Amino acid sequence: MSWKIALITGGSRGLGKNAVQHLAKSDAGVVLTYRSKKTEAAEVVDEINNNGGRAAALQLDVADIQTFPQFRERLVQVLKEAFGRESFDYLVNNAGHGIFKPFHETAEAELDDMYSVHLKGPFFLTQCLSDLIEDGGRILNVSSGLTRMTLAGYDAYSAMKGAVEVMTRYQAAAFAGRKIAVNTIAPGAIETDFGGGVVRDTPELNQQIASNTAMGRVGLPDDIGTAIAGLLVSGSQWMTGQRIEVSGGQML
Repeated sequence: MSWKIALITGGSRGLGKNAVQHLAKSDAGVVLTYRSKKTEAAEVVDEINNNGGRAAALQLDVADIQTFPQFRERLVQVLKEAFGRESFDYLVNNAGHGIFKPFHETAEAELDDMYSVHLKGPFFLTQCLSDLIEDGGRILNVSSGLTRMTLAGYDAYSAMKGAVEVMTRYQAAAFAGRKIAVNTIAPGAIETDFGGGVVRDTPELNQQIASNTAMGRVGLPDDIGTAIAGLLVSGSQWMTGQRIEVSGGQML
């Protein structure tokens, strides 16, 4: 079997894990990264491999750019061993976390953390791995619906995601000569453990968001996982430099 291969950062949990699972169902091989959840990453890999897919996991802290050259070396080795390849087709910059802090209470260190994880890390990781991505491949950067709508307490997180969307447009231009499409996916409110599971586990907030969403409910991980898989493995190569919001019509 000739595998199309996706590299997804932060694939051991949440939306990243769901995207990994849906890509595997779409007959894509997957290399997922994890920062500290080695056991959880191994379980995802075993699930895919035991069901006829092919997956591998590598440790990566996207905030530590000094480790990127070593990560690249390990990635090349895994690509050869697991897939018989020296390149991959799809890069999904997904890894990250949020903080819930009002604007006036956000500390410099907290803003720096958001910058390192959500903007600086993906910028330099993509740069480091760019020549391993096949011509005609795809890059997908994960943003947030919060770049279009405001929700108090997500000031620093949302500002960095806004920067990710600008970076995406410039990357689309930078990679155009190699016919690599670069887009942003912007999830709305989803029932995951993000932010301590506040949307999933707070009935009042969940209902409030659902009442302001055209589709009448809060998003589920499958809503995003299927969208990511579709954007990567479908024939949408002509689309590049775009922001695709997947929010069920939240706060239209």
